[in-house]
Amino acid sequence: MESIRVERSAGVVTATLDRPEVLNAASEKTWEEIAEVCAEVARNDSDRVLVLTGAGRAFCSGADLGGLSRSEPSIASMRRASEAARALIRLPKPTIAKVNGVAAGAGANLALACDLVVASEEASFCEIFARRGLSVDFAGSWLLPRLVGLHRAMELVLLADMVPAGEAQAVGLVNRVVPAAELDAFVGEWARRLAAGPPLALSSSKMLLEHGSTSSLEAALEAESAAQSYNFSTEDAREAMTAWRERREPRFEGR
Repeated sequence: MESIRVERSAGVVTATLDRPEVLNAASEKTWEEIAEVCAEVARNDSDRVLVLTGAGRAFCSGADLGGLSRSEPSIASMRRASEAARALIRLPKPTIAKVNGVAAGAGANLALACDLVVASEEASFCEIFARRGLSVDFAGSWLLPRLVGLHRAMELVLLADMVPAGEAQAVGLVNRVVPAAELDAFVGEWARRLAAGPPLALSSSKMLLEHGSTSSLEAALEAESAAQSYNFSTEDAREAMTAWRERREPRFEGR
């Protein structure tokens, strides 16, 4: 890959945006490679969790507008970025954004598209689009109202203020904020815990939470019943019961 460095260890896939010279601004190739990484992780049974981060002092400063000509941001190219957003949000495995620095524009929404967001105290977030004469993209119109409510989403997008990590946590954009020196270890521990978890059950819960926010109570209950009846039939559920009786940690295989 040209713009992303991918590493695998014990079920944890770490995808690092690797263009530090432009604060990891995403080119069209970057969006294609994000979608490709997500597809690979979805297919590979040994991949249990995806961690997304950036090289150097930034997470992602947004789309690489400096590399575009006036004719290039066509609907087709925008749809390639949208496909990356869709692939990340719909990935049936847990995802963590490890935000080590600035996350702006599409880069902010790239982080927010992950299931969990852990930020360094030095990180900041900005829906910078309005400052560039642009409207929100990379699923921000879908993500932000779900995360923080419509009025707060309006504030973030229309005013385009820079939001420090602590404030981002306070309004619900970020799960945890940790000192920069502790970011790798903290995310590594969460990733290891997720990688050791029951893959089928985690995937089901992720799907249920995503759809539950827009479904009726009756539909949510029916979906939970169907998912749980399936989970009870899996080898992982039997392993969990056996491990509980034997007072040991379960070993989940995703079956």
